Amino acid sequence: MTVAPPRPRATGASRPPGPRRPGAPTSARGTRNRYKIGRLVLVVLLGITMLKLVSIQTIQAGTLSAESANQLSTTIALPAERGSILDRSGAPLAFSVAASALITNPMLIAKTKGDATAAYVAAMAEAVGKATGQDVTKLRDQLGDAGNGYLVLAKLVDPDVARKLTTAFPEIAEERREDRQYPNGTLAANVIGTATWDQAAGKLVGKVGLESSQDNLLGGSDGRREVDTVNGSNTIIPGSTRFERPAIPGSTVQLTLDSDLQYMTQKALNDAVTKTGAKKDSSVVVLDAKTSEVLALATGDTFDPKNLGDATASQLDDPAVTAPFEPGSVNKIVTMAAALQSGVAKPDDVLDVPGSIKVADRTINDAWVHGLDHYTLTGVLAKSSNVGTIMTAQKVGVDRFVEMLTKMGIGTATDVGLPGESAGDVPPVATWSGSTFGNLPIGQGLTMTVLQMAGMYQAVANNGVRIPPRIIESVTGPDGVRTAPPAPKPVEVVSPDTAAKLRTMLTAITQKGTTPNGISQNGTGFPAAVPGYQVAGKTGTAQQVDPRCGCYSANVYWITFAGMIPAQDPRYVIGIMLDAPTGGASAAPLFHDIATYLAQREHLPVSPDPAPLQTLQEP
Repeated sequence: MTVAPPRPRATGASRPPGPRRPGAPTSARGTRNRYKIGRLVLVVLLGITMLKLVSIQTIQAGTLSAESANQLSTTIALPAERGSILDRSGAPLAFSVAASALITNPMLIAKTKGDATAAYVAAMAEAVGKATGQDVTKLRDQLGDAGNGYLVLAKLVDPDVARKLTTAFPEIAEERREDRQYPNGTLAANVIGTATWDQAAGKLVGKVGLESSQDNLLGGSDGRREVDTVNGSNTIIPGSTRFERPAIPGSTVQLTLDSDLQYMTQKALNDAVTKTGAKKDSSVVVLDAKTSEVLALATGDTFDPKNLGDATASQLDDPAVTAPFEPGSVNKIVTMAAALQSGVAKPDDVLDVPGSIKVADRTINDAWVHGLDHYTLTGVLAKSSNVGTIMTAQKVGVDRFVEMLTKMGIGTATDVGLPGESAGDVPPVATWSGSTFGNLPIGQGLTMTVLQMAGMYQAVANNGVRIPPRIIESVTGPDGVRTAPPAPKPVEVVSPDTAAKLRTMLTAITQKGTTPNGISQNGTGFPAAVPGYQVAGKTGTAQQVDPRCGCYSANVYWITFAGMIPAQDPRYVIGIMLDAPTGGASAAPLFHDIATYLAQREHLPVSPDPAPLQTLQEP
């Protein structure tokens, strides 16, 4: 078998070129052509871009500027949700709900509806009136005013109702609002106050009461959103939000008020005002004897927080903290506390008390005519002898008397947390006349609020330690953290022993009885007594100044009572002021009603032993 020899391997010699196909470019020539085409396209594109730029800057400049002006960056306020106000049990006293205002443009309706305007307006008025409870005829007249470009159809409606109306009538615009609710109506309105919608602020703003003084806490912090809007309108371009800071809701403020007790106290006071003919700025405060928390604070005149425009200036006030008065004989506790604490007198000391006493150029009488009577110190307090009190104050001396007034908190605001609180007035010693020390010990010539008056007796109830009152229990922030305000600094007024002696003396004011020899041992406040309980308290009557002469009136008085129940271990302190009642009325029956309610509701243990009949007057 013969094998063919291998083919010779190429040695690198070039293969002679064969004939070319017509039109087939070489590689180098094709590359050069592509570069030329690319450069040409690039030049064309740059030329088009330059032409467009020139067009934008010259020919289209005005049109584009106008369109840009119509697409503006707009800042939208995001109102914070207002916090609630609660009572001590957590029941709402004030809270907010979402609401809407309905706005329309009668002028635009007339232009767009033409001959159909009347029928359209009638249908709109019917629908709005039915949904909001407004007068349809009045709405139809307002909508028919073609010269009006802005009409508020309804200030506050449910958002669901608003959506139905705006869907049915596109000419109705909806504005977001917040509606403040007060579920208990006038209950504690003088304390809570009211918040109403402020158009300029675009949110609820506190106007009076705690709603005003705590507005920063309740109002929270508004947020902010920056968006683009179209054609100068409020229409937001989707996805155009540039910046957003969320609103921070307001805090929840919980009060020390007891709603049930507040209701009972307010009703009882209103009944007493009606019965006695007293002025409506009469007021009552109930304190927790140990903590000085304000459990109830009522005034004889209040208002509906949902109708602020109907309220008078006096109704918006809270006289229990803003209107000081001369307290009368409830202030005699200051002299007695100073006398016992300093050791210049004891409860069973017997004083020979004449019917009158001269202090400088003034003669001061007891409220009843008598000769030289023999009263124990307890009797001086229980019978409310002006003369015996001044005799005791002279033993105490000016310095110790003023020191005790100061410790009792008179002349200094309590800082309870309510707006417009008055500090009352105690004349500086340097301004005293010769007869001033004949007035102050019997509660004339100085002023205090009902809250301050109750605070004096809280000190006695709390074993001699006065706790400044407070009405805000806690604040819960938007983060859910509950914070209690700093505890008020206690003030040691008298020793526990002195306080106990004072409480015993004060029970004599509510006693009723006669000694075997026929001498009456009745206290001035026996109508305040509560069967089954020892009650300690003090009555007061203070002449009011007659503005016509600048002198004390002979027949217009402040009538007061301050006391505690049960006397042996006080749980509650009640202070009462009736302004100018008629017919010699007493505040003791009102104390009885409130104290009885508390004893029954709280199932207070009855006193183990009836209060012994104390000797007030000796033969």
